Amino acid sequence: MAKFELKLPKMGESVAEATITSWLKNVGDTIEADEAILEIATDKVDSEVPSEVDGTLVEVLFQVDDVVQVGQTIAIIETDGDNASVPAPAATETTAPAAITVETASAQVEKGMETAAPVDYTDSDSFYSPLVKNIAKEENISLQELESIKGTGSNGRVTKNDILSYVADKKAGKTTTAAAPQAKTTAPASAPVQKPAAPVSVNGGDEIIEMTRMGGKLISHHMIASVKLVLMFKVLLNVMLLISGTGERNIKTPLQKEKEKT
Repeated sequence: MAKFELKLPKMGESVAEATITSWLKNVGDTIEADEAILEIATDKVDSEVPSEVDGTLVEVLFQVDDVVQVGQTIAIIETDGDNASVPAPAATETTAPAAITVETASAQVEKGMETAAPVDYTDSDSFYSPLVKNIAKEENISLQELESIKGTGSNGRVTKNDILSYVADKKAGKTTTAAAPQAKTTAPASAPVQKPAAPVSVNGGDEIIEMTRMGGKLISHHMIASVKLVLMFKVLLNVMLLISGTGERNIKTPLQKEKEKT
């Protein structure tokens, strides 16, 4: 029996940590590869963390509402194999024949160039599990192809079955591979000039407080509540005018008046 360390995967260039919102599996539960184990939340997106291996969850290292850094081990999974990590694809051993034709040598050089520059899947705005990324790398699937796969997981997440189905269809010739984007060699003709940000004066007694995820939710909640309050005030005012006998009037909000002026 071996133990596999489940780490918090990288979810983007600017995402360095995530908050655990709930555990979908308990200690002692049997887990299959690509099965969701826990739910996490970041400042940008909420997502699930799937398992990369089959096994049994034996230890949970963080609890709900704990903040975990990218790359930290969050759980231990006991597997039946001897290795505690996902095996990397075995390197293909090639023995050079006595005489190699020009075409064969050229093909080997091109293949070596492709494998020398692995695709960076972190540039995508979508979240892909490490298992899906490993399959994509083994099958030489580009980032553009991966983003075109329609996911069947929660929130449209691409699962192991989705990418395996795509690979099978691709080998059978049922999919049309999108043309790879051409490398950008020259700068655009007219690049927009970015205006420098206005300087902000900071006094000695000022304190800069970073926006938290909960603070963002509270701001959006109060903004929505203010809109509902304005509409409710308009309805109540019309009702009061009807009761007083004045008659209903077309009460307009300041925003509506401003739109009529323009």
